[in-house]
Amino acid sequence: MPISRRRLFLVFGAVLVVLAAVNVADKYGPRHTGLVAGPLVALALVLLARHAGLSWHDLGLSRRTLLPGLKYAVGAVLAVAVIYGIGIALPLTRPAFHDVRYHLHLGAALLTAFIIVPIGTVLLEEVAFRGVLLGLVRKHRGAAWASITSSVLFGMWHILPSLRLGQANQAVGTVLGASPIWPVLGAVAFTALAGLLLCELRRRSGSLLAAAALHWATNGLGLLLAAALTATRLA
Repeated sequence: MPISRRRLFLVFGAVLVVLAAVNVADKYGPRHTGLVAGPLVALALVLLARHAGLSWHDLGLSRRTLLPGLKYAVGAVLAVAVIYGIGIALPLTRPAFHDVRYHLHLGAALLTAFIIVPIGTVLLEEVAFRGVLLGLVRKHRGAAWASITSSVLFGMWHILPSLRLGQANQAVGTVLGASPIWPVLGAVAFTALAGLLLCELRRRSGSLLAAAALHWATNGLGLLLAAALTATRLA
């Protein structure tokens, strides 16, 4: 079903307003706001996109692409596991895993990696950026513009969460210094590039499942390894 340009801009603007509100609430609201807001907002965005005329395939939620998405998902998780394993084994890259945000005991690390990250972070971000926004822009401007727009917005989404990144992560603080500006710019650039990779994975597989798996592996496995490394150092 064709989407008029006016409807596209209205829905696109509505999605951005909702995401901005969620971003602020998650940063400055009660702890784990995203754990409740994430699934609810993701559902609302899907309903809004469907009402605007996007198909399940446009959103990366078609049953036809579930199996290809699953294959890409498994490959993505394994690839991240190998890369992280090499990174933590090498003294040069090991400081990147020294992050005070992940000084967690085993139970808290498992809860964060397998509950909070997938439900409170990955679900909303993948539905919003690789599902709804990507689908809306692709309808009128094609895949390239859709990937670029989605990824730039994904980078900007990480401005608030990265305000104390230089203090939280040893490697980032060492390389970029204590000033909050450079770590924020670095985080925005890095996540925008990561967004392009996630968009490409979404395009190749046709499924949000593949991008969500890579997204979770990057965050969840990194968190588990950082927590394990911290526990080892403190033992």
